[in-house]
Amino acid sequence: MMKLLSSTALALMVSATVAYAAGGGACAVDKTLVEGTLTIATGNPAYYPWVMDDAPESGQGFEAAVAYAIADKMGFSSDDVTWVRTSFDEAIQPGAKNFDFNMQQYSITAEREEMVDFSLPYYASAMAVLTTQNVVDNGAQATLDSLKGLKWGAVATTTALPILNDLIQPASDPLLYNDNADVNAAIMAGQIDAALYDLPTALYLSAVVVEGGALLGQFPPDKSENPDQFGLLMEEGNPLKECVDAAISELTESGELAAIEAQWLAEATGVPVIE
Repeated sequence: MMKLLSSTALALMVSATVAYAAGGGACAVDKTLVEGTLTIATGNPAYYPWVMDDAPESGQGFEAAVAYAIADKMGFSSDDVTWVRTSFDEAIQPGAKNFDFNMQQYSITAEREEMVDFSLPYYASAMAVLTTQNVVDNGAQATLDSLKGLKWGAVATTTALPILNDLIQPASDPLLYNDNADVNAAIMAGQIDAALYDLPTALYLSAVVVEGGALLGQFPPDKSENPDQFGLLMEEGNPLKECVDAAISELTESGELAAIEAQWLAEATGVPVIE
């Protein structure tokens, strides 16, 4: 994940770590909504694999597990964590918040950073192969050789197209569509075998939108030129940001963040990595 960070993000990571080390576990003192308590927000409801059984307090699911790992690095025990619920759009509006930070797969964008603050990234999205169970049953496998033989579809302007052409190099030219809805319809109609989506979108589409949908495999984020990166959302100017960034830095450098990702977004989802 370190390779995916910009030079600016790396500089922030270093400065945050220094500030955190100087303050030790006291970094968050007088910076949370409720002294001695870390208030974390998630969706209503919160979905698999980000939160299991809509119960973030269990620590089960990728974002729930990351939240408690960050809390621990900041000096908060699990008993010191309180959960609140917000809608996705509500939380991203400017103004006062009823949480210290919010985790709902918020992509870090320049437009959003004009209204709220984001932490350093805690997740860079992989690209996943969306197909159907019928294609899998007919022999498609999570290997480059197998993927080359599939009939692909893509939106002409999507970042998936360069990956298709440069990395997979399919035997036949991908069919191009106007939008993702057309791509999904083509998969269900059997016009194409597969399409590339970021992993969170692919998980949703395979479970809810594409009838008989299946995920064949996923490419590591470093295979994408500009992977979607998720950050903790905070009120603009939140003084807790340096503490949160330092905790994420420590989790990244120790490998703990990668281990949590492997557990909940690779093993739990059953989506193999295509090397």
